[in-house]
Amino acid sequence: MGMGFTIGGSRSTKEFRSGSRRRGRASECTAVAEYTGLWGWDAVPGARAAAPGRDCSCGHTNCRAPGAHPLDFAPTVPAGATLGEVAEIWDEYAGAAILLPVGRVFDVIEVSEEAGRRALVRLERMGLPLGPVTVTPDGRAQFFVAPGASAGLPQLLYRMGWDDADLDLRALGTGAFLTAPPSDHAGLGPALWLRPPALDCVGGPPQARLLLGTLAYICHRFRR
Repeated sequence: MGMGFTIGGSRSTKEFRSGSRRRGRASECTAVAEYTGLWGWDAVPGARAAAPGRDCSCGHTNCRAPGAHPLDFAPTVPAGATLGEVAEIWDEYAGAAILLPVGRVFDVIEVSEEAGRRALVRLERMGLPLGPVTVTPDGRAQFFVAPGASAGLPQLLYRMGWDDADLDLRALGTGAFLTAPPSDHAGLGPALWLRPPALDCVGGPPQARLLLGTLAYICHRFRR
């Protein structure tokens, strides 16, 4: 495969130097421990790809989502896990991407990055409650919202009068996984925080209905 990381005990043809691996592993463990211990999110070791469309570290030649899915049989690091507990699991999957299961503590509303940036400015100006927001290397902004948003999105859009609009907007719920910063997504580059998690989101992300009107309006303007 020619990828410079080790996952699940299988070595690639090119390895990082041991010092780089140790530093990378420590950084991964620290990030995972923050997500599990501080913010109460589960985390799952994920596959990686060296470049877009290249072989996936999962080893399957017909992988449908190279570098963008959980590793087979990888355990979930549960919310509340300590740094030591994280390290014990992550050492078995060195170099894995950090994936967050959607639908447990949060759902996601996803729009284009440009629409997301503009909506975020407006939402902050309005003083509305906000959760974390990530931006993917392929130009998508992902707003964390309370669980249930994915199932309730069609009804919410209908009630707000946006059900007939052609919007570049979708919700992710149970069964989806979000690539958490600073991990690489699908060989395209790292996921980043547009709005990092902060103390105001300890109690959980906001209800989707509080953000949806603004997100739909901005998306509609971009479509026009």
